[in-house]
Amino acid sequence: MNRLPFDPDLAAEHQPTERPFDARYVRGRRRSWLQIGPVLAVSVGGAAGGCARYGVDQLIPTTDALLPWGTLTVNVVGALLLALLLVLVLEVWPPTRYVRPLLAVGVLGSFTTFSTLMVDVDRLFASEHRGTAGLYLGASLSAGLVATGLGLLIGRAVVRRRTASRRKVTP
Repeated sequence: MNRLPFDPDLAAEHQPTERPFDARYVRGRRRSWLQIGPVLAVSVGGAAGGCARYGVDQLIPTTDALLPWGTLTVNVVGALLLALLLVLVLEVWPPTRYVRPLLAVGVLGSFTTFSTLMVDVDRLFASEHRGTAGLYLGASLSAGLVATGLGLLIGRAVVRRRTASRRKVTP
């Protein structure tokens, strides 16, 4: 089994065990409604994030002559929000089972779109705008990384501020 940390959103009884994968165990296991909750959270969040992305696409339509600004916008904003959200979920908010599936995987997972980024790059290449395609791809990836860093910085600032305010209150 890999050594990555377990998902903190899962209750102890739902954490993976050290036993090797056994298909008979998985097939024979009864599903409970408790296990379906996160799936429903992802579904609801995915619907909301997809609608939000559609709204951005309507506000900033992509044309053949211009860069796909709508896709760039959702990916950069989504990267910033995801980084900020994960710091808040892991270090500020109390543990919960549904926030990460709902907001991180559902809303922001469907709001952002790597596949549309690649389709946009392919369209630019196909329309003989190879330089623009390369610039757009590089700018998208770079801006996403910068936005992620900014989201982490903002999140860490929230944690520091919260910690400092608690120290002032506690004698």
